[in-house]
Order: sequence, then C-alpha cells, then structure tokens
Amino acid sequence: MDARTSDLSPQSAIETTQGRPLSGPGWRGERGEPSLSDVFASVRMPRGGSFWRKFLAFFGPGYLVAVGYMDPGNWATSLAGGSKFGYALLTIALLSNIMAIILQSLCTRLGVGAGRDLAQACRDSFPRYVAWPLWLSAEIAITATDLAEVIGTAIGLNLLFHIPLAIGVIITALDVVLILALQAFGFRWIEAFVVAMLGVIATCFAVQIALADPDWGAVIGGFAPSPDILANPEMLYLALGILGATVMPHNLYLHSGLVQTRGYGDSLAERREAIKLATIDSTIALCFAFIINASILILAAATFHRVGKNDVAELDQAHSFLAPLLGSTLAPTLFAVALLCCGLNSTITATLSGQIVMEGFLNWRIAPALRRLITRLIAIAPAVVVTIWAGEKATGQLLILSQVVLSLQLPFAIVPLVMFTASRSKMGPFLAPRWLSALAAAVATLIIGLNAKLVIDYVSG
Repeated sequence: MDARTSDLSPQSAIETTQGRPLSGPGWRGERGEPSLSDVFASVRMPRGGSFWRKFLAFFGPGYLVAVGYMDPGNWATSLAGGSKFGYALLTIALLSNIMAIILQSLCTRLGVGAGRDLAQACRDSFPRYVAWPLWLSAEIAITATDLAEVIGTAIGLNLLFHIPLAIGVIITALDVVLILALQAFGFRWIEAFVVAMLGVIATCFAVQIALADPDWGAVIGGFAPSPDILANPEMLYLALGILGATVMPHNLYLHSGLVQTRGYGDSLAERREAIKLATIDSTIALCFAFIINASILILAAATFHRVGKNDVAELDQAHSFLAPLLGSTLAPTLFAVALLCCGLNSTITATLSGQIVMEGFLNWRIAPALRRLITRLIAIAPAVVVTIWAGEKATGQLLILSQVVLSLQLPFAIVPLVMFTASRSKMGPFLAPRWLSALAAAVATLIIGLNAKLVIDYVSG
C-alpha cells in the first residue's frame, strides 16, 4: 500500500490507496496491491475537453473483455448449435449477451467505485474457508477457458500452416512473451493489438456470411424464444454451452481489474464519470461480440444445417466443409484466419485474468513478469495435457464440455459480484441502483436454475 495510507483504518468511511479513495467501510481487510500493479492507472484521463476525447481514453478495456465472449469455445458451441438446430439458438445468444452487459456493468462499478477487482473483493469480504474455494473455482474456470483457447489456436495454426496439433498447443504458451513485448510500449499497445485482431475477425465473417446467403427471415425468427430449448435435453446442453461461452466467469474478474488501468482521478464526480464511460465502452464492445457470435451460428445454420449436416462440432471439420458448400476456396481460409485471431486474442486476455485472480485472492507480491508467467503456466498446463492426450478427434467435444464447465462455475462469480455491488456498506455512494441489482439477481437465479436442470437431466439419463 501507499505510505500515505499506512495509518488509515480499513473500517474508515473513505480509504485512500495510492491516491485513490475507496468507498465503503464494509470491507473486512485492506485492499492490498492494486490489480495489474505494473499498469495500474497508467492510461491518463484528460481533465478537460469533450465527451468524445474522454471516451476515447476509456476505449479499450471493453474490447479485451469482449474477446472472452467470442473465443474458440464459443465457436464450437455455436457451430454445433447452428448445424443441429438451425437458427433456433440465436435467442440464447441474444439472451446471453444481455446478461453479459448487465454483469459487466457491475464489474466496472466494483472496480472504479470500490477500487477492488472481484478477486480482491472476495478476499476482503469472506473468511478463508470461503475465499479459497472461490479461488479454486475461478482457477477451474480459467483452466476451462484456456482449454478452449489452446485448442482453438492450435487448430488455427494447423489449418493455416499445417503445424501438428501437439506442437501448436505448446506454441500457444508463448503468448506471455507477446504480452510482455507489447506492454513494454504501454498497455494501450495490448489493447490496440486486440482491437486490430477483432477487426480482422469481423471482416472474415462479413465475407463468409455474404457467401452463405442465409435466409434472413429465418434468422429473425431465430431470436424468438422457443420452449423446445427447455424440453430438449440436447438443445439445453448446447444452450448452456453457449451461455457458458458467452457469460464467462473469468471476464468478471478481468473487467473489474482492467478498468483500473485508467487514471480517472479521486473525486466522486470523476469516478462517477469513469463508471459511465467504462460501461458505455463495454456495452458497445459486447454488442460487437454478439454480432460475431450470431454470425458463427448463422454461418453454421446457413451451410451445414441447410444441407443436413447436423453433427458439425469439430472446427477442422467445419473448415473442410465450407469450400464445397459455399463454392469458394476463400471461405475456409477466412475461417482459419478468424479462428487463429480469436485464439491469439483469447490467450492474451486469459493470461491477464489469470494474473488478476491469482494476485487478487492470494495478494502475491512478486515481479509482474514472473507472476504473469507462473499464473499462465498454472492455467495452461492442464489444458496442454488434456489436449495432447485427447488428440484431434475429440477437440470439438472438449471445447463444448469446457463451455459447460464454465457455465457451472458462473454462480460462484456472479453471486459475490451481485452481493458486493448491492451493499451500501461496501460501495458507499457507488451503490448499484436497485433496478440493476434486481436484474443481476434475476440473471444469477436463471443461470443457477438452468445449471440445476442440466445436472438433473444428466443424473437421470
């Protein structure tokens, strides 16, 4: 902590850590080292100027968060859902995106208003016998995320450059080097790289959708809810996979830490403005992610489902089918390029979220580069073992399973987030509005209910 705060009680009405006031006396312990301390408050905010100038200074974190909503695991579930059920699961993609917007807005409120990321908030609020299982749950979620990203990146390398899957998996571990190289120029370079990759992904899918020429009437109809989703266990399984791939636990930790890379000032007015700008940034970015997610499902429905190929779940299988179905050799190349860009982006954000989770729950105080390497290896090692052991034939099933695991982990991140942001003693003047807390609680209830039904259906066969 900053020397200026060493004499302050953690129960004071307003704490100050590194010059930034932290609202609320309800935290059990001290906040400790800030999230991503090597880039904490490194992007300065203009103190004057127009709204757009300030908004551009906040442009970035939302897009790093949006990456997690379109990772390779999302591709597998969307491809499987589109090929088997056509456009019917578009309603789940839309619902998931609305849920994501609600929950990520709470993350910005927690990060700016309380000055804590979600991991720090859990550590400072719960006894160890609760905080440690939550930490393990978060690590499981990040490992499941890494499993999807490792597989997706390795398949992208294989499709484009014919690199064997096992070697491609090992290459993905080098993303830490990429992060450290980019961060040497400033955190904005990491954000610029991610946004550039998102632009490539959007371009690739725009061309593929144009080639597929979907039935736009059926696309619009796919956004209408269908009772079959609950009645059909297989459809529910894929729906939960889409939910797990869209609303991801590690993104809640990531976003509450990333917003603190902005030097938005200490006053109540400056922090209220920061919450507003960060929320706008993430909402726009998540709408962009929704377009990509919907495009994947629409592409699968317009190509595979239309010709009766209802069991496409493997990414390399989808790649091989696109050329004959669309009559163009360009389509599979664009598919592979977009997949590789998604994988690269996702491994970067998973590494950052792994660091936030590890240091937030455990309050580690070691060199940022070493800490980032350790947290990355902890998350990626199980993913590497599973991927190499399972082989190429099981990658699609592993991707979908990883997303269902993420969905099952969601309540352990969502419930604390809703609790903290709805607590006046913790948030002070940055307490979430009642309507927002009510919506977030409804989202948490829906997710827990769907997960319970999935487990019951699985146990009952």
